[in-house]
Amino acid sequence: MKKMKTQIFPINTLTDEQLSQVARAVENGALVALATDTVYGLAANAFDEKAITRIYRLKERPSGMALQILLSCVQAAQKIVRWDDRAEKLAQAYWPGALTMILPANEMGKPLLRGFGGLGLRVPAHAGLLRFLAALQVPLACTSANVHGQPVITTEKELMDFCEGEADFILTGGTLSPVASSVVDLTAKAELLREGALSRLELESILQRCLK
Repeated sequence: MKKMKTQIFPINTLTDEQLSQVARAVENGALVALATDTVYGLAANAFDEKAITRIYRLKERPSGMALQILLSCVQAAQKIVRWDDRAEKLAQAYWPGALTMILPANEMGKPLLRGFGGLGLRVPAHAGLLRFLAALQVPLACTSANVHGQPVITTEKELMDFCEGEADFILTGGTLSPVASSVVDLTAKAELLREGALSRLELESILQRCLK
């Protein structure tokens, strides 16, 4: 099968014209591979079912595993989830940064659940990516850019080998240093699902309560 022509731009020096081009394309179903503050990711319009299917197919990701949603700011998160004081405290302390919060969806966010109990949201600490996210009119569903079960991708060469000709756009960002985000589930009693860049002690000090 003939592969598509992938357009490649550096994420940190996108011109306004390039930024608008990629953002509008993603809103309309394009698949983008991009640099984040952790590893390279595969991303698409979180509301676009066909685009989401492309991510799962390319990554060979099991359908029972949810995608993360990347956003530019707290206000964008509040549009799709039921926000509470726990989320507010954690966001003030650790967003932008390596903290993923799972929150119950509100009416606007319900189409994004796809059978899962909550939405995993993060505001990344990466200036180029935040600029891109702010240019989007939709939340961005994202997962690491690698075949499921294989090592994460941290270099531009690995990324090109994996998805050039498969993704519509590649937004490069040099060699990345992988740091797993900590994951806190706030759909019920606050529960730490993964202790990553942030420790249990740090998170509990902000919440002023113990995590499950």
